[in-house]
Amino acid sequence: MDADGRNGNKRFHQRLAPPDRANNKVCYHWRAGRCNRHPCPFLHSELPPHQQQQSAAPDGGAVAKRNNVWRNPGTAGAASGPPSKWGKGRGGGVVGRPPGRASDRICHYFLAGNCTYGENCRFLHSWFISDSFSLLTPLQGHQKAVSGIALPSGSDKLYSGSMDESVRAWDCQTGQCVGVINMGGEIGCMISEGPWLFIGVRNAVKAWNTQTATELSLDGPSGQVYSLVVGNELLFAGTQALSLSFFNGRILAWKFSAVGNCFEPAAFFDGHRLSVVSLVVGAMRLYSSSMDNTIRVWDLVTFQCIQTLTDHTSVVMSVLCWDQFLLSCSLDKTIKVWVTTESGNLEVTYTHTEEHLFSSLFSTKSLHHTYLKPHRSILLLLQLSQDHISVLYTWKGLLQSFFRVVDYSVLSLHLHFLVKGVLALCGMHDAQAKPILLCSCNDNSVHFYDLPSFSERGKIFSKEEVRAIQIGPGGLFFTGDATGELKVWQWLTNEVPNS
Repeated sequence: MDADGRNGNKRFHQRLAPPDRANNKVCYHWRAGRCNRHPCPFLHSELPPHQQQQSAAPDGGAVAKRNNVWRNPGTAGAASGPPSKWGKGRGGGVVGRPPGRASDRICHYFLAGNCTYGENCRFLHSWFISDSFSLLTPLQGHQKAVSGIALPSGSDKLYSGSMDESVRAWDCQTGQCVGVINMGGEIGCMISEGPWLFIGVRNAVKAWNTQTATELSLDGPSGQVYSLVVGNELLFAGTQALSLSFFNGRILAWKFSAVGNCFEPAAFFDGHRLSVVSLVVGAMRLYSSSMDNTIRVWDLVTFQCIQTLTDHTSVVMSVLCWDQFLLSCSLDKTIKVWVTTESGNLEVTYTHTEEHLFSSLFSTKSLHHTYLKPHRSILLLLQLSQDHISVLYTWKGLLQSFFRVVDYSVLSLHLHFLVKGVLALCGMHDAQAKPILLCSCNDNSVHFYDLPSFSERGKIFSKEEVRAIQIGPGGLFFTGDATGELKVWQWLTNEVPNS
């Protein structure tokens, strides 16, 4: 490696330009981490906050924090402007940089575990970029993707479910695995409510009371259970669509009976054409998202669908309800913020686009080697389908010629991770009680955004995509990725000051 920095090989923090730049503009290439001009005519540092405000757009740029955005009782502030004032710019194309880390780039060879430069590498060897949180410890044991993380109340154990058909119990004090339960099938999702642990498997939901050791099996689902949620004293399960018939993505509901110490069937919801992959309850409404690219709103009094949201153009992977806003993310690379209008219907008030994502055929190597036979025609079929996964269902006959699988629902699940998009959302507060949105993308990163500005607060990187995120007590949060690795993180109470 050049000692004098030719070809841009100096460490990034050594390539800061002199602070007295007359044009007072920040170098675009420096922000992207690839400027190699010496000297550069533009600034290699962020402008001070007061200069950023002066150079902002006339409409004020970033929107002041609203006291009705997220559950943030520790922050009092008057509402400013209509609820459509989300994001820092039109369309959300401009976001902030992680504090104090504007010039850092992560070494992708380090993430893959094969960087040969070691400490001499000019890129960062780190699993995250942020001054606001830190990695406490990784928890290793699962052999396949982590699909659910849960913390039952009254328990000193952390539970994780995986596609390797097991649930692992981790001691919260030592971080050691203290128990492994084989579920006999892939775990599609897992949640906890009170002392109960609910596990979605194929054709059933398993319920386990961690205090009384009561074990129940809730029959009714057909196919894999992809999503679970508890609300309005009901347990809801979103299931896999097993055929091409209409209204095949069914949602089932159970109600707990204290008399029989069991869960009794209460209702079912038909309307989605394809598998239901995410559920959330808020304000006497159930919100469900599906592989059919839609979100449905269900009244929990009448159990009827009262609205269908069709703004997304690909699979809606996750929905999040927090205060009066509904957030949704999709493989169309967008996060949409919905608000209730005077008519009572939901409308999009802001759309944030993850512009760094790009579609790439065969980005998941296991998919290419396991499911695809070499054939030129299949490339065209996948290209036509990468923005609309449901198209694959209409080409079932053709797929049978090229894929060595019979269960097309398994194929469609893997194809979710072939298209670059947004996989999961999770909302929480940082150590200063500020609302933060965690956004998992299948470029193997998790983005942290301040809300409602959508300014970037930090990033987490993993070997493969993060499919499960869970909030814990005391500023803790957990992530589980597709390699089976679980990580424990914590918000810092005293952040490093911005430089």
